[in-house]
Amino acid sequence: MKICVVGAGAIGGYLAVELALAGNDVCVTARGEHLRAIQRHGLRLQIGGREKTARVPASDRPADFGAQEVVICALKAHQAWHECERMTALFGPDTCVVTAVNGIPWWYFYKVGGPLEGHHLQSVDPDARQWKVIGPERAIGCVVDPACEVVAPGIIAHHEFKRFTLGEPDGTSSQRVQMLARTFEAAGFDAPVRNNIRWNIWLKLWGNACFNPISLLTLATLDRITGEPALRRLCTAVMQECRQVAAALQVVIPEAMISRRLDVAGSARGHKMSMLQDLERGRSLEIDALVSAVQELGSLTNTPTRTLDVLLALAQERGRQAGLYG
Repeated sequence: MKICVVGAGAIGGYLAVELALAGNDVCVTARGEHLRAIQRHGLRLQIGGREKTARVPASDRPADFGAQEVVICALKAHQAWHECERMTALFGPDTCVVTAVNGIPWWYFYKVGGPLEGHHLQSVDPDARQWKVIGPERAIGCVVDPACEVVAPGIIAHHEFKRFTLGEPDGTSSQRVQMLARTFEAAGFDAPVRNNIRWNIWLKLWGNACFNPISLLTLATLDRITGEPALRRLCTAVMQECRQVAAALQVVIPEAMISRRLDVAGSARGHKMSMLQDLERGRSLEIDALVSAVQELGSLTNTPTRTLDVLLALAQERGRQAGLYG
């Protein structure tokens, strides 16, 4: 399969190496020293106590690669918004775009039905730019579970988990999503296809909406965030609010799953959330798709998010003080 990974960072790099070594025709986009290292030495993945290297074409210009069968967008949500027009150079008539992006995706209200069909979230896709430029009909949802990190230019470390949950926005089991799942599985990933990908999006967002801003504010690793009693209570309160917002959008997640979600997250010992990694490396912060979007959806559905509102305000100000947000 001909695949371009747009944004070969922690998750994108992990995907690119395994997909390339499984025999797919993979190219990647990256920037700066990371790009130069990939071009010189290949994309390197530290996993399971060993290192793998994939020699893949790499550029900071998507136009260098031409039309692809699949484009995997592994950029942060705000970066994807800025890059969407350049990404179109990778499109042929049947190219699908896998949104391996945390938070609420820009296509969320495509084929959802009801009064919010076609609605655009300003916190995620200002002025509906991605909706118009990419087209929601290209989108395949993807919920990312692996914990990975860029440890040096050109080098990705995989710490935990290997599941990428896939799903069509309309809930169908299309030929393209089934083919994509088989391609992922052949590369060693777990790639279940779900008929309600929004449920899985919310399950992941439960954690991201609290773990990431808390890590930004406290510098704590994931096991500390979920294990320290006061922080765990804060996580639970935010997750309850997220659950209520999701329920207002007809996505029902059992309350009993909160403890399970916290316990599973806590098993990733020593893992730094992406927002903390970005703070330490001086990279822009992905606050809006992970936290602001929940606040916007709460306002849209008249669902209070009081605890999340406080956490969001603090995280935004921390980002501004660091010069990495706003």
